[in-house]
Amino acid sequence: MIFCGFLSSCKDIKGEPVEYTSGNVALKGYLAYDKTVKGKRPGILVVHEWWGHNEYARKRAAMLAGLGYTALAVDMYGEGKRAEHPDDAGKFAKEISGNMDIKLSRFIAAMDFLKKQESVDPTRIAAIGYCFGGGVVLDMARSGMDLNGVVSFHGGLTTNNPAKPGAVRAKILVCHGEKDTFTTVEQIAAFKKEMADAKADLQFITYKDAKHSFTNPEADSYAQKFNIPLGYNAAADKQSWDDMRNFLKGIF
Repeated sequence: MIFCGFLSSCKDIKGEPVEYTSGNVALKGYLAYDKTVKGKRPGILVVHEWWGHNEYARKRAAMLAGLGYTALAVDMYGEGKRAEHPDDAGKFAKEISGNMDIKLSRFIAAMDFLKKQESVDPTRIAAIGYCFGGGVVLDMARSGMDLNGVVSFHGGLTTNNPAKPGAVRAKILVCHGEKDTFTTVEQIAAFKKEMADAKADLQFITYKDAKHSFTNPEADSYAQKFNIPLGYNAAADKQSWDDMRNFLKGIF
């Protein structure tokens, strides 16, 4: 079953597994769009959490399709790899986070694939990401990627490749949980300074009482199973989605 979003209908949304490549690596994504929307529309890349490309990433792609976009839930790990344990998730995420060349090439492969879709206007592309994926889209903005905008939901703010003055072309929205213990006050301050020094167009919104992974309804079960400080927050989930909707309307 496709979940299209808060109070929206799913009957017109088409979602399908797709495959594209980066070098010799097969990347297994998921493309979603509304069949009733006529003409070309903006395309949105959805970058998964550290668990890998899973149903949660696909759900968000379908929700974006419900808003009238064509969305591609990407595969940054390759071969559709998914983690069932935080140790594996951390290993997979580190392999990508620590290698900017691979990160760039796999993101660009996804973006090129999305731009080629019949329903997509290739001049209007944005990216959203969750946790690990939030850090990825921020790094793409830092690199000067030709994106209209990026949205990070409870994503990492640190980087080995800080933005250079004038390099950031994408507008940026960061949706951050007030009680996210994975990110320190010092890291937030350093990120905001980095963006100011780079003259980036940044919106940084903090959601009250929200922990890390506050948008994912499975966060509570992960927290209990693995004893990690995650938590779903329905109010912050809905508000951050609304904030993203307004941000996307603004950039497109």
